[in-house]
Amino acid sequence: MSADLDRVNCNVTLNPSFPQIAVYNECVTPSQTTDQDDTEMEKIVHPLLAMIASATDRELAKYVEFLKEENRILRARVPGKQVHTKPHERERLLKLGRSLGRAVEELITIVSPSTFYRWLREQKEGPKRKKNSKGGQRKPKEIRELVLQIATLTGFGYTRILGELRKLGIRKISRQTVRNILKEEGIEPGPDRTSDCWENFIARHAKTLWAVDFFSVRTVTSRGFQEMYVLVWLCMTSREIIVSESTQHPNSAWVVQQSESFLEQTLNRDDKPAIVMHDRDTKFTKEFVSKLKQHGVRNNVLPKAAPNLNGRCERAIFTLKEECLRKFIIFGKQHLDYLLSEFADYYNTARSSMVRDHLPPVRSADPEEVATLTLDQVETRTYVGGLVTAFARRAA
Repeated sequence: MSADLDRVNCNVTLNPSFPQIAVYNECVTPSQTTDQDDTEMEKIVHPLLAMIASATDRELAKYVEFLKEENRILRARVPGKQVHTKPHERERLLKLGRSLGRAVEELITIVSPSTFYRWLREQKEGPKRKKNSKGGQRKPKEIRELVLQIATLTGFGYTRILGELRKLGIRKISRQTVRNILKEEGIEPGPDRTSDCWENFIARHAKTLWAVDFFSVRTVTSRGFQEMYVLVWLCMTSREIIVSESTQHPNSAWVVQQSESFLEQTLNRDDKPAIVMHDRDTKFTKEFVSKLKQHGVRNNVLPKAAPNLNGRCERAIFTLKEECLRKFIIFGKQHLDYLLSEFADYYNTARSSMVRDHLPPVRSADPEEVATLTLDQVETRTYVGGLVTAFARRAA
């Protein structure tokens, strides 16, 4: 056994710079005694400690090599291959890399070693301030605030903001100065700010914008189970719904007929429909579009595979199904039309909507606020054969 340990002891080479070796040296400090047992113990302990320390060093080296290779793979996937660090990220790199000394040159890949050393100098001495080569002065605070307000309210680009300033009589400012002011505040150029989004479209047209969609219901008839189709119209502002009668054959003629019924109910309103948005269902035919245009209503076809753009109408249909239709076994068209009519009346006049400040979508006026009500002042109303209940004040 002694010979085996001697071979291990001879083959192990240790790097004195590793912290494990300090522990090793402390453990194997020669004993002051000359006892023969201590000598024998040292022959056994010294090689074992050497093996443990060198194995740990090899593992650390493998860890570092693995992380470096993983970093190379990730860097290869970065667009442009250049990584821009933020101040707090630099602070972390400096904190960890300062103690590594020259070894950081073999490890750092996010920037060059010279850049890392420059960061160290700047952290110690402070960043050097760039001199204004033109010697110009910053614009007054009032001018800067005005530029920012125009940019945020209008979404204009640099040139149009400059034009607005000219109209206000402010001439001692250039397009580059407008650009610098917006850049310092982190505001992107005009095209990025004026690009439209779906939420902006909804907000602009909400009062006269309606959404429409189909859904189907399985009913029990004398011929067995039959699939019935229904058309639902939803006002994007009030959340009022208009539900068509059902049909087993939702062809073009039926869709046009339901469109006429919808237009008759809404065209005499103050905010009559101007836009109807729908998906690309083939049941929305050219005849359907033509019927809308005859009454001054244009259609807006939604993109493919984008159900969320009509999510509000989808939600109304879900409520119809979840709170009403799934509570019944529906026997044919007449039964289905009755349930839809009753629940639509409840939905529009009695069911609270969060979007409408927890009040019904359709109402003549907001209720007068009171501190308290007694039970005899409250009336209970039921809809859909007692399925749903609503409360209202009794007439005085």
